[in-house]
Amino acid sequence: MTAVWRERSRALLAKMIGELAFEGMLVPEPDNGTGEYRLSFPAAVYRFAARRTAFAGWLVDPASMRRGAAGVLGDDVGSAAEDVQLFLVDAAATIGMAPVTVAGYLSEVTATLAADAAMAASAVPAPQLAGLDHAELEGHLTGHPWLVANKGRVGFSATDLASYPPEARQPFRLPWLAVHRGLAEFRGTPELSERGVLRHELGAAAIHRFTEVLRARRLDPDTYVWLPVHPWQLDHVVRTLWAPELADDRIVELGEADDTYLPTQSIRTMSNRDNPGRFQVKLPLRILNTAVWRGIPPHCSLSAPLVTQWLKGIWRSDDHLASWGTVLLGEVASVTVRHPRLSAINGVPYTWLETLGCIWREPVEEWINSGERAWALAAVLHVDRQGRPLVSELIKGAGGDADQWLAALLRVLLRPLLHVLYRYGITVNPHGENVLIISDADGWPCRAVVKDLIDDVNVSVDPVAERGPEPDSHDHVLPRKPWRVLRQYLVDALLVGVLRPLAVLLAEHHGLAEDSVWARVRGEVVAYRRHNPDLDARMDAGDLLGPSFARYPLNGDRLLQTGYAELPYRHAIAPNGEVPNPLHGIAALAPPDGW
Repeated sequence: MTAVWRERSRALLAKMIGELAFEGMLVPEPDNGTGEYRLSFPAAVYRFAARRTAFAGWLVDPASMRRGAAGVLGDDVGSAAEDVQLFLVDAAATIGMAPVTVAGYLSEVTATLAADAAMAASAVPAPQLAGLDHAELEGHLTGHPWLVANKGRVGFSATDLASYPPEARQPFRLPWLAVHRGLAEFRGTPELSERGVLRHELGAAAIHRFTEVLRARRLDPDTYVWLPVHPWQLDHVVRTLWAPELADDRIVELGEADDTYLPTQSIRTMSNRDNPGRFQVKLPLRILNTAVWRGIPPHCSLSAPLVTQWLKGIWRSDDHLASWGTVLLGEVASVTVRHPRLSAINGVPYTWLETLGCIWREPVEEWINSGERAWALAAVLHVDRQGRPLVSELIKGAGGDADQWLAALLRVLLRPLLHVLYRYGITVNPHGENVLIISDADGWPCRAVVKDLIDDVNVSVDPVAERGPEPDSHDHVLPRKPWRVLRQYLVDALLVGVLRPLAVLLAEHHGLAEDSVWARVRGEVVAYRRHNPDLDARMDAGDLLGPSFARYPLNGDRLLQTGYAELPYRHAIAPNGEVPNPLHGIAALAPPDGW
């Protein structure tokens, strides 16, 4: 076993212990006054050093972990704990996992570890990462900070893993299909026609080449809708599940387009490497990664341009969003393809209904001015193999004041999220993958970019006059949630998922007390209420400053609830207990100017 593998296995094991303890599936106990903790299982006892973080989190020291078990002579045998598979087997019965779930999760965790080890072996130092553009940087980020098996990629072979996830850093071309209009439907925002999208995405040469493919088969090109398909999906799903449609020319393979693409952290969304001004492309993949199978629901592709147009109308009419420069990357065009047989059957697992389609999203490049650069919010959590955080390089580039840099980040990020939530009763899911930050020429965060709309936009159950007529008033596509659930997207995605680990990095590497982070967050919330007293009732209903929040077990949902069952719907995670709120009772730090 190589040193890199041991290093990454220890790190993943420490993350597993910490996050499962945070979710209440494991309950570490003080270890007899040693200052350490222990977890006792039927076959072994694990001891480790850890400290508590915000939201009752656990930060486990990988170097401190030891496993003790009875030897063949009945004596206790202790050794360094560095085998994440062995820990999972030791802990499974205590956690309450079903054997079939243990097997599936062990596979996912091992795939994650293999990806982590490969990334570590080719890791780029943080100072060098700070100079990459956002599309290249995506391939160096290490995935969801809370979910343990964050690179499970269930369905990908070893060859696929070397080609298609972001950490492979391998550009590839997209095949295109022509799908008969009896099966496929194009939709776009008012300024985009179907032919306009093809001209924008393909160019004249590729359009001519694909047209000739259809004419050679004596088919009329205008009776087909054209769309890209992921090469993995073409080989593993389209050519099998859709074989009858291929056989009778209801679907025709046109060949590869010319541009190469790099996948983002979401895997199924890709950025154009050769022509960055062209759209990002979101394509279905019948693989399981993190929480769900990565298809595209037909109701999402149908509604994406409509929801984009509605949200852009709100953006254009709002003076605050304009003054803050908050960017909305619209999902401006789509193709929906329903399976002609399976879509007629109630109860079919959703993964079989989401196998073909496409959503085109605006690129961020058109919003980046000279001297500016964009990076995924997840970048602030990346630590290189030498232990140097990428956020330290970002702070250094802006002059080195961590507190003022954080204040600028919260001003451009948290302020518009609060405004959209409380003024309009709308929430996005602002985790590190769904948000980009644009820094100015001096390195300071200056604008936030929100994306992944149709999958993650929710609206309040209570009617809100400010948001006007909703785009799905007749047939609901956007989930309706009470205020306390709407605020939870902000809590889990941003406060727990990003700011909790960021606070640790700022404390360890910049001497900025963790409480300072939460004081600045509270300052933004207090300032927003002060400037918007007419929203008191909504802010009370979706309170961010109370003593606790519901705890949503992202890992526990897989381990104890859904396992690996193929469900007929994308289910909601049920809360499990509560966590203390670090914003409660702390003195607010006044935010920078900007109101």
